[in-house]
Amino acid sequence: MTGTTGAARHHAPRADCVADSAGGLTFDMAGHEPGGPVEPVLLLSRRGADPADEVGLPLTPGGDGRFRAVLPSTVELAEGHWDVSVAGRPVEPGIRDVRALVDRVPEASGPVRARVPYPTPDGRLAVRGWLRPRHAEAGDLTFGEGGCTVEVRLYGAEPGEGAVAEARWGPQVLQVPVVGGEGGAFAFTLPYGVLAEPPPDKQRMWQLWLRPSAGAEPVRIARVLDDVWDRRGVFVYPETEGDGFRAAPCYSADNELCVRVVPIP
Repeated sequence: MTGTTGAARHHAPRADCVADSAGGLTFDMAGHEPGGPVEPVLLLSRRGADPADEVGLPLTPGGDGRFRAVLPSTVELAEGHWDVSVAGRPVEPGIRDVRALVDRVPEASGPVRARVPYPTPDGRLAVRGWLRPRHAEAGDLTFGEGGCTVEVRLYGAEPGEGAVAEARWGPQVLQVPVVGGEGGAFAFTLPYGVLAEPPPDKQRMWQLWLRPSAGAEPVRIARVLDDVWDRRGVFVYPETEGDGFRAAPCYSADNELCVRVVPIP
């Protein structure tokens, strides 16, 4: 007989997860029966890392047969997807309380850290982590004739004279002026028609960046300071049709803001 029985699944390790506004995570786990002299550990393993990148969190008794592990905000996770396991067994997702992540404001100093627990398509618990020394957080997008206006807040870099936004596709770079800068808040308007020149014969995915001052290194624009681990199917923006093309903003698998331009057959 193949497959997993209901009884076996009932006793599989299962963790509720609570996120705090500082970027820490608390795991409360049921269904794990420790054995032997070794202290039980909740293991986070970064997917695709070579060599293996792992973080072990001690599990302490929490009463009623449950165990608790805490990932403090001060413990750094490299950017990527982290799978959760205990004693070599995947952990199933329980209740995920991520309300504290909505509209989170990171600390003024240090890198931007974001961790979002999520269920994988095959029913395992994982954590999507971002760790960026400089970050440009995408805010509201508004739409006008032939383009869109993007609001951005900058962290980890000082704004100055000559700030611009950049759209990049391969070796091509289009710069557009920005307004603002006070407190790291910027806005810029991106015309789609320029991104569609010459007329496209295949899809173009323009990456959006913010250069905070003349001569400064650009910062990738993304949206990671909330509870959404993958924005691609959640944030769908209206398409604008131009001369031989359609264009719309979208997010990548890393929650980085892009503009997609496709030819009209």
